[in-house]
Amino acid sequence: MAASERPAARSMGVLGTGWLCGVLVAGCGGSSSANGASRPATVSISPALATLALGGSTQFVARLRDSLGNVLSGRPVMWSSTDTTVAVVDSAGAVSGVGVGATTVTATIEGMRGQAGVSVSAQPPTSVTLVGAGDIADCDTDGDERTAALLDTIAGTVFTTGDNAYSSGSASDFAQCYDASWGRHKARTRPAPGNHDYRSASGGPYFAYFGALAGDSRTGYYSYDLGAWHVIALNSNIDMRVGSDQERWLRADLGATSARCVLAYWHHPRFSSGTKHGSQPKTAPLWQALHDSGADMALAGHEHHYERFAPQDPSGRADSDRGIRLFVVGTGGAKHYPFGTPIANSEVRHGDSWGVLRLTLWPDTYSWQFIPAGRGFRDSGSGHCH
Repeated sequence: MAASERPAARSMGVLGTGWLCGVLVAGCGGSSSANGASRPATVSISPALATLALGGSTQFVARLRDSLGNVLSGRPVMWSSTDTTVAVVDSAGAVSGVGVGATTVTATIEGMRGQAGVSVSAQPPTSVTLVGAGDIADCDTDGDERTAALLDTIAGTVFTTGDNAYSSGSASDFAQCYDASWGRHKARTRPAPGNHDYRSASGGPYFAYFGALAGDSRTGYYSYDLGAWHVIALNSNIDMRVGSDQERWLRADLGATSARCVLAYWHHPRFSSGTKHGSQPKTAPLWQALHDSGADMALAGHEHHYERFAPQDPSGRADSDRGIRLFVVGTGGAKHYPFGTPIANSEVRHGDSWGVLRLTLWPDTYSWQFIPAGRGFRDSGSGHCH
C-alpha cells in the first residue's frame, strides 16, 4: 500500500506552542446530579497510543464522562503536546509528527485531563494484508472461481469465515469445488470452519484437507500473529458457552498476547440483519471475552452477503471507545441471501455481489476494502485500535 493510502486524518492547522481550544463533539447523553447539573469525572483520549511516520498524522478524540460512565458532550477541549518538536496538535485533536521521538498529548476539559502517547519514527510503519470471505465453494455457481481470481491479484494472508465447501463439506466437495478455485491459495490460507463443513464426519474432511493450517483437529480454534496484530480463528460449531474449553482458551490466549491490536473470525455472526439466519446469540460468550480484552475487529459469514457494523458491545449497544467492529462477509461464492430490516449499528449492507474483504493492518490502525468480483458495489474505510 502506498503511503498516501494509509489511514490518516484530514489536513488541518496545527498547534506550535501554547494552547488552542476546540469543541468536544464525540458522544452524547449524560447524567444529572440531584441539583440537575452533570458531574464530570474523567477524560479519556482515543486512541490511547498512536505510532506515526515523520510527517504523518492521526486524529485523537477526547471524551468527558460522568461518574456513571456516561459521555458528556458539547464541552470545550484544550489540546496540548508536551514536546512540540516531536508532534503538534491542533484545536480539533489532529496530531502531526514533526520530529523523531515520543511525546504526550493532553486533552483538558473543565479542569480535568486525559493523556495519550505519540511515537514518531523516521520510517513509515509496515502493514500486512489479510483478505478473504466465507461461504465459498459451491459447484452449482461460478462465484468461487470469480472470487479466487480476485485473490490471484492480492498478496497477503487469506482467511475464510467458514462453509468452505458446499454442500456438505465432504472430501469430494473439497476436491471438486474448493480445491479447483480457492485451493490454489491453500498454502497461505488460515481457515475457520462452518456448519456445512461439519456436515461430514464433524468436520473430518475439512481438517484432512487443510491439515495443520486449520489448527488442532480436536478443537478447530487457534491463533497467530500477523505483523503487529494478534489474529484468532474460532470454531462456532462447537461449545462456546461460558466456561467451555473454547471460551476459557480464548480468554487465556487474549491474556497472553502483548499485541495492542486484535482481530478474530468465525462462522456464525453475533449480529446480522439477514433473514436466513440472523444474529446468533450463542456466540455472545466469544464476543464478551473479546470485548473484555479490548479486541478491535470480528469477521463472520453464514449469511451470504456483506454487512458492516459500527463498533458495539456484547449487548449490541454502540461503543465507540471499546466496541468491536463486525464485518459479515459471506460473499465467497455461494448463492446470495436477502436482508430484513436493518438492526442497530448496521452501517452498510449489500446482498448482490460476490467479493472479498481486504484488510490492511498497521501497528495501531487498519483500513478495509470490499472488492467485488466485477463492477458495482464497493465499501472502504479506516479505523484505529483501542
